[in-house]
Amino acid sequence: MRIKVGERLPEVSLFRMGEAGPEAIASGKFFAHRRVLLFALPGAFTPICSAAHLPGFIAAARALREKGIDEIACLAMNDVYVMDAWGKAHQSLGAVTMLADGSGDFTRALGLVADLSERGFGERSQRYALIADDGVVTHLNVEAPGKFEISDAATMLGLL
Repeated sequence: MRIKVGERLPEVSLFRMGEAGPEAIASGKFFAHRRVLLFALPGAFTPICSAAHLPGFIAAARALREKGIDEIACLAMNDVYVMDAWGKAHQSLGAVTMLADGSGDFTRALGLVADLSERGFGERSQRYALIADDGVVTHLNVEAPGKFEISDAATMLGLL
């Protein structure tokens, strides 16, 4: 079942690259006591994700923070090394936190898994963006398969 506005985000481990290597972070701790804009996508280094989705949020980071977003995070069902390399390739440091959900635990708990096996990708995250206030979803925009229309930075900025 898909998560809905008004529901609390699940408590699972996510991963990010720290100074000493990969770090596990409890999702509950990551989202606690602040307003977080999380966008998720099928995969790092994929065409739409690299050309528009991630770059759009990097470019809009300042404007989003001015509208009350404390943290902007990008999540994909890739490992932490891939997410770190992708973030570095796009110079995301200071703008967007790159989160890895390599095992898909968070994505499954949200009910937002996309089976892209026919295209050789296996299970991935659906493309979406959400805003959570202290871990509770206040906005949720889930894209139709193959679309990129409502989870972009401009749309999310317009919701604030």
